Amino acid sequence: LNRIKASGLKLRFCTNETQATREKFVKKLQGMGFDISVAEVTAPAPAACRILKERSLRPHLLVHNDLVPEFAEIDKANPNCVVIGDAAENFTYANLNEAFRVLIGMEKPVLISLGRGRYYKETDGLKLDVGAYMKALEYACDVEAEVVGKPAKMFFESALAEMGVPPQQAIMIGDDIVNDVGGAQRCGMRALQVRTGKYRSVRSLHPALR
Repeated sequence: LNRIKASGLKLRFCTNETQATREKFVKKLQGMGFDISVAEVTAPAPAACRILKERSLRPHLLVHNDLVPEFAEIDKANPNCVVIGDAAENFTYANLNEAFRVLIGMEKPVLISLGRGRYYKETDGLKLDVGAYMKALEYACDVEAEVVGKPAKMFFESALAEMGVPPQQAIMIGDDIVNDVGGAQRCGMRALQVRTGKYRSVRSLHPALR
């Protein structure tokens, strides 16, 4: 990262992190020695807040407690949509069922997901990601979620716009063959998969990706 910055290349950290605010996420990385600022981070929650404001949507939140501050300026009274993120321990039957009831009670259900990852890796092993719970609500409510995190094309376009770089002049580096590599390719970018993190060689080949 230091070499990239020293070279003068533009850089954005594109994350589907939805267990913490960008400020807390950046502070954690800074504590590990990374030279990173909040302005360099493209994350789903701010993108979702823009959508909520533009469309006058009032969310029922099923997100991690530490992410709630990102939605502080959003009206959440009398919800007319559901926003789901990586809620971790908040993914209980009761909480999922409450989100289901909100959606099923709408004439035109609106489900916004802060990503659709299948799983991710932490120090104690692999864990289910938001995509698994998103699919459960989609199935139960016969609704298609609007994804604002990776691999949504809009997410990558937002990062490119922030840098002022066309997709043909950008490359995405990540460990997820679908959300990182696939999402970037669909946006017209090149992509590179690293063999760390959640990388699995048996899943490295995917028919939808180049």
